[in-house]
Order: sequence, then C-alpha cells, then structure tokens
Amino acid sequence: MAAAIPATVPSAPAASSQGSGALKIILIVVAVIIVIGILGIGTLTFIVRRIVHNRHIETRDNNVRVETPFGTVQSTNNPDEAARNLGIDVYPGARVLKGNTATVGAMRTVEAEFESDDPAEKVMAFYSSKLPNANVTTKDQNRYAIVSTDKKNLITIKIEPEDGKTRIAIASMIGKNMTGDGSSD
Repeated sequence: MAAAIPATVPSAPAASSQGSGALKIILIVVAVIIVIGILGIGTLTFIVRRIVHNRHIETRDNNVRVETPFGTVQSTNNPDEAARNLGIDVYPGARVLKGNTATVGAMRTVEAEFESDDPAEKVMAFYSSKLPNANVTTKDQNRYAIVSTDKKNLITIKIEPEDGKTRIAIASMIGKNMTGDGSSD
C-alpha cells in the first residue's frame, strides 16, 4: 500500500500546472485587450485633436463657412440667395419670407418659403407645368405637395392657404446622382 500513496501525490502538481497555464492565457488576453483599448483611445484623441486644430470657421454677413480636413461646409440664411439657388423658378410675384442654403462638398441643400396673394390652385398649376414629370403630386383640401427627382435634383414643394394668402415652401437637394440608381450622365 505504501507504493500506491506516492503514485497519487505526483498527479496533484500536474493539475496545478494546467490551471496556471490557463490563467496565463487569460491574463495575456486581458493585457492585449487593455493595450488595444489604450491604442484606440489614443488614436481617437489624435483624430479629434487634429479636426479641432485644422478647422477654420468664417462668418460674414449671413454666411458661415467651416473648413475641416474632411471637406468644406457652407451655409447662408439669405432668403434672396436661397431663392436663386433653388433650381426651379419662384412663383411670379411671390414674396420671399425666409431661406437657407447649405453646401457640403458637391451637394447643396436649399430651402425657402414664399407668400403669394394668388390662390393655392393657381400656384399648384404653375409648378405642375414646371414639373410635368413629378414623381408624387398630392392634393388634400387645397393643400398640395409635389416631389420631383432627376439625376441631379430632388425638389419638394408644399403649397397651402394660410390667412388669406398662399404659403409656398420649396426644398431642393442638388448633387450628383440624387436618384441613387447608379447610372451616370
């Protein structure tokens, strides 16, 4: 029986060495995750710092221009300029109420609101003739909406009566291949 006792003693250290091997692997994995996290935070800090230090903001009159390493963003809230940049004629005799233009790279968004003394039906007839191939035209109790797209423009027009006048809201997105069909010019 004395020989059987020493045979069981060596098996305990073998189990202990397998446990410490697994512990080493777990510690190595945790250390790698911590190092990757530190590198990620450092990289993010570098990128944010570069953006902040390499941006230029210019404000003049109603215009704002922001230059960043990723491109330039321009914006204006000049209603007359917005009306000129809509990509569609303004209803004859309509008064400009407000407007904004924003340019990001090759894409420009423009929105403007107008007011006319003419009835909403007459304004709708004018824009229907300007956009005969509009994708969506809706009418709901003297309120009208037109959505028109082509390869470079997306124009939405909302027409509705308000306080004895007709309110016209036009939004336009102008850029390359607005329809997203993948075809080229």
